[in-house]
Amino acid sequence: MTENHARPRTFRLSRALPSWSLVAAGVLAGGLLGGAYGVLKTPTYTATSYVIAVPTEKSDTATALGFAQAYGRVATQLAVLGDAQRWAGVPLGTLRDSVRTATSPDAPMVAVSATSTRPARAAAMADAVARALTRHADDVKADTHVELLQFSRAVKPTAPASASPELTGLVGASAGGLLGGLVLLARPRRRPEEEAARPASVPGPAFAADAHGQL
Repeated sequence: MTENHARPRTFRLSRALPSWSLVAAGVLAGGLLGGAYGVLKTPTYTATSYVIAVPTEKSDTATALGFAQAYGRVATQLAVLGDAQRWAGVPLGTLRDSVRTATSPDAPMVAVSATSTRPARAAAMADAVARALTRHADDVKADTHVELLQFSRAVKPTAPASASPELTGLVGASAGGLLGGLVLLARPRRRPEEEAARPASVPGPAFAADAHGQL
């Protein structure tokens, strides 16, 4: 007497659902999470102040351009930020984390940018660092033969510089779709023996009737 062992069936979500559903679910979940992040995250504002290096009678434009590059690196150093702290009215650590500088290889100009959750504070920090930088440049002007002047003051920003909820939602949807595609590619394939174990299809009533008529 033989004992019939029934083979247990296991249903996995990745096999029960259509293939495209994994990608669609990833896009939907990523879009919702990204949009929620954009809504809940506090917006930040960026203001920029510009200073320009001007050669004196004993110098030239090339020298001023070189010192502009150097002052762009010096602007975020402790000596400059320590003086700027008095005018900005914020802790030194806030200036160190919020202020960035940029220079151009073609123009002797330094852009001092500051980021804050408050537009007025961002402008105040940018102007304070630019002011402190020009003061330090004046102290060594007799040696460098280059003068640093404020080209334009920072304007209080009216729009946030941080990403909008629409953009974060789009990024999240793209990332979710990519993750869903990777899961789809990584899921295990059906083995040949599983295909062979599938029950054979039974002819429909119409086929059965035709077969009976030919007997």
